[in-house]
Amino acid sequence: MATVKLTNVVKIYEKGHTPAVSDFNLEIADKEFVVFVGPSGCGKSTTLRMIAGLEDISSGTIEIDGRVVNDLQPRDRDIAMVFQNYALYPHLTVFENMAFSLRLKKVPNDEVYARVTEAAEILGITEYLTRKPRALSGGQRQRVAIGRAMVRDSKVFLMDEPLSNLDAKLRNQMRAEIILLRQKIDTTFIYVTHDQTEAMTLGDRIVIMKDGFIQQVGSPTEVFDMPDNLFVAEFIGAPKMNTFFSELVREGNKYYVTPYGYRIDLDEDKCAILREKGIESQKIILGVRPEHITRAAEGGIPCTIKVNEMMGSELHLHVSTDNGDSLIVRLPTVNLTADERAHMTRGNSLAIDFQSKVIHMFDPETQRNLIK
Repeated sequence: MATVKLTNVVKIYEKGHTPAVSDFNLEIADKEFVVFVGPSGCGKSTTLRMIAGLEDISSGTIEIDGRVVNDLQPRDRDIAMVFQNYALYPHLTVFENMAFSLRLKKVPNDEVYARVTEAAEILGITEYLTRKPRALSGGQRQRVAIGRAMVRDSKVFLMDEPLSNLDAKLRNQMRAEIILLRQKIDTTFIYVTHDQTEAMTLGDRIVIMKDGFIQQVGSPTEVFDMPDNLFVAEFIGAPKMNTFFSELVREGNKYYVTPYGYRIDLDEDKCAILREKGIESQKIILGVRPEHITRAAEGGIPCTIKVNEMMGSELHLHVSTDNGDSLIVRLPTVNLTADERAHMTRGNSLAIDFQSKVIHMFDPETQRNLIK
């Protein structure tokens, strides 16, 4: 098993152009599962390929197990990689696809057989070992690709969007299987995805990227509950966080916010942080997640329902405020009567509320979280 360390790593494809990856610094512990996540073009796959040796780095250093690997070929880095497109040899059986790298290393036949059959058993593909890839489903092919990486017994396991070619149901199934696989082989994983749900469910830590820069590194709970900036806040969570302009008002040692003219007093923990930072009254961007908005028992912020998405266990209501802002509200259906559900239709009114403890506040200029 191994640690991975990236120090001031930069990737520039063409001189004078904007770097694809800028000043990337990260230490990954032995046996840790780290997920790189971000929108298309943010540099996450480029970073993974630099770790693998498939892309040269422009500057900086990459260490695997304490050894600088900048100039080492991929085969000499003791890594295994699973690609998005499976990259299986169509003329070889599943067994021979999985055994291919071992054959190149002149591993004895009995050891090849033992490693391949063990991996196939773990992945539940023993019955397919004599088939060719064309006779397999997408999920089965992905298991073969993972098995081919497993048999190498490498120090670091790299996965580049391995589930993106699968349908939604199969992605959910394979995601659970990767969690179980990680428990069985217990190695260092670096996983790339654009799907924040995959990132949240798989990673010990998540590295959120934008335009080649790291925006935040933290556990799923940390990045969800305490995003560093507005980008992270809106990227993590589905549906995304509602954000809108508001006012932060200081009265002595207390603070309150005024979304749509509705006063919400901040709890003492938030007030203490704002006081320590010396923050005075100012305009802010207020954020609240759809699942943290509730129906107001009385008063509240008046809204008009525009769209009702019935998701089974919950309703996703797209509403507009009096000034025309659009918000999304998630309401569990278990808490709604039949009459209340019937009322949740386009054009009907809804008063909403949210508590101080679930709101997020960002500086409009820097977009940094005011309470971090």
